[in-house]
Amino acid sequence: MVSRRNFLEKLTISTVGLPLICSTSNLFAATTIPSKGETLRVAIMGLGSYATRVAEAMEVCKRAKIVGLISGTPSKLVAWSAKYGIPEKNCYNYENFDAIKNNPDIDAVYIITPNGLHKDQTIRVAKAGKHVICEKPMAVNAVEGKEMVDACKAAGVKLLIGYRMHFEPKTLKVVNMRKNGEFGKIMFFQGQSGFRIGDPTQWRLNKELAGGGSMMDIGIYSINGARYMVGEEPIWVTAQETKTDPVKFKEGVDETIQFQMGFPSGAVASCLSTYAVGHLDRFFLDGIDGFAEMQPSTGYGPIMGRTHEGELIAEHVAHQTVQMDEMAAIILDGKEPMIPVNGEEGLKDMKIIDAIYKAVEIDNRVTL
Repeated sequence: MVSRRNFLEKLTISTVGLPLICSTSNLFAATTIPSKGETLRVAIMGLGSYATRVAEAMEVCKRAKIVGLISGTPSKLVAWSAKYGIPEKNCYNYENFDAIKNNPDIDAVYIITPNGLHKDQTIRVAKAGKHVICEKPMAVNAVEGKEMVDACKAAGVKLLIGYRMHFEPKTLKVVNMRKNGEFGKIMFFQGQSGFRIGDPTQWRLNKELAGGGSMMDIGIYSINGARYMVGEEPIWVTAQETKTDPVKFKEGVDETIQFQMGFPSGAVASCLSTYAVGHLDRFFLDGIDGFAEMQPSTGYGPIMGRTHEGELIAEHVAHQTVQMDEMAAIILDGKEPMIPVNGEEGLKDMKIIDAIYKAVEIDNRVTL
């Protein structure tokens, strides 16, 4: 699967004593800041490999623009500032980014850091009066997720979660078909999400920073996919964990989890989340009158799929480009997306993840 996991590098999170470094030399191109209301002006927090992908995709956005940077690595601030023409006054480190409160150039901050940092960073951004876009999973558990939702509500800012698949056209085609009854009564969903993880020292295998293992990173795609494909919220989960390498996957860091979900209508889902098996990126939705199969289903694309009516056809545009333009419309225009991307949506996934881990622990069904 070609995805975020394959590209991210280890993120430097230590910032104590780091100065703000952004050269004022001619490295910086002249920057024209769009007026508020027309373009969403975004500061990127965490300048790792996925942030690089987001930034490159945003270069062709119609309504979203990078205007600020937040990083714990001074050299990245210098390099990114030069590439994207970001002025020194819009560059921050993790110690001083609360000062964005006084920066009228920035409308929103896109948090692309390890999961364990999301809660505190989101709350700080909200207190600074800026909208928050946070990568998924939104937190390491539902308790933290709820704190994030509450903080953003209290501050009067929006909290959006980086669910890029919620804007992907072939995915939306399948969701529309289901809503229109073209599959008939939904009976079954299968989600397979996995890849072979590499570097054992990376933050994804650190319980404190990741909050878990494969379930937090890749399994969330099958959880979220089951919800928008079936069109219901699960009422129970069961789960079983398999760990073949306890040295690499230490306590609290799951290698492989098979999990099942039941829905009010009687539909069931059978899913797999793993860091041990490659090339797993498949959704299958089965109804009495038809089916949809997508493979790859959540990779960077192009997404490939078919239904009982034939191949799914739609132009492929970088997911992050579409996501950021759509999020601009949500924040600036109040647009309501077909599949929500708000904090409450992220919180629903966190509650299910918590239940899956609980089901593994007690080896029994957990009611939601």
